[in-house]
Amino acid sequence: MASDTWDRVYSLVLKGIAEGAFPGGVVLVARWGEVRFHRAFGRFTYEPDSPSVRLDTIFDLASLTKVVATTSMAMALYEEGKLDLDGKVCAYIPEFRGGDRELVTVRHLLVHSSGLPAWADLYKRARGKESFLKHICGIPLEAPPGARAVYSDLGMILLGAVLERASGETLDAFCRRRVLDALGMRDTLFNPLPSLRHRIAPTEVVHERGGLIWGEVHDENAWAMGGVAPHAGLFGTAGDLFRFAQMLLDGGIYGGRKLFREETVRLFTRRPPGSPRALGWDTPSEGGSSGRFFSPSSFGHTGFTGTSLWADPERDLVVVLLTNRVHPTREREGFLRLRPLIHDAVVEVVDEGTG
Repeated sequence: MASDTWDRVYSLVLKGIAEGAFPGGVVLVARWGEVRFHRAFGRFTYEPDSPSVRLDTIFDLASLTKVVATTSMAMALYEEGKLDLDGKVCAYIPEFRGGDRELVTVRHLLVHSSGLPAWADLYKRARGKESFLKHICGIPLEAPPGARAVYSDLGMILLGAVLERASGETLDAFCRRRVLDALGMRDTLFNPLPSLRHRIAPTEVVHERGGLIWGEVHDENAWAMGGVAPHAGLFGTAGDLFRFAQMLLDGGIYGGRKLFREETVRLFTRRPPGSPRALGWDTPSEGGSSGRFFSPSSFGHTGFTGTSLWADPERDLVVVLLTNRVHPTREREGFLRLRPLIHDAVVEVVDEGTG
């Protein structure tokens, strides 16, 4: 393909690096199951001698964990008849009782309408997933279940506990067996070994955690849970995420193997009536991360560290954008303004038929 085809994408990414929105990143665009654009930009940090980002650089995926790991586990257990989407959470977690808690369903957790707060600094007083679960079970709901959607890490942590009790298997082991190995996602993992550090983009400088966070999860609550959490903790590459998203666009099939039923994929990736979100997945919204042009049937998600994955079934389009925009500090927000513009540029190239 001509080098100038993707000039708009190149220029936006390079502009972001030049303006300090992020030190480096990887962009992958696929259409009809074929990778059309896959480029690495910038360096691990802003230091001139820092390693250059490569196509196989591993990024802290942050909240992409919610869809790649946790939502996939929910899909699998739903298909196996082990998870009732409209079942009460207290049926799986008896500790989650009292008042409106007993009205919260698994579906409420998936669409972020449980009434639980968005976040709490539990890492300051809890260690390990059982301690986190105990604290969450004691947090008052901020709204009646189903009344409003509030994107909630706490709800996702609670969902992870539901899934592990329903399956009798840990989140990381289940996802490795059921999804990651089946897709050949060898570079997608929790708690990467120190031997992989040279391939991992560092994130924030946090003095309370010893300085530069590099090769361990950035999210404080996920870190306090041991690095394996339903809301954050996965590390991975753009190539791995492409395979995952394309499997969903292909109705749950990869390499001739059916990982999920097509109707299950539709159920989880389409927004139900009255909800701004799909089951686990985000959907396009005005002013959202996907930009202006993704079709209404699209689904995706973002990660706090500067990551995103969006898929458009109508265009058979996948866009993966991975950066470490929280380096050296999370206070930098230039990337959040730039991301929808990059998505707009990609869709414009695709729709023009030049990419």
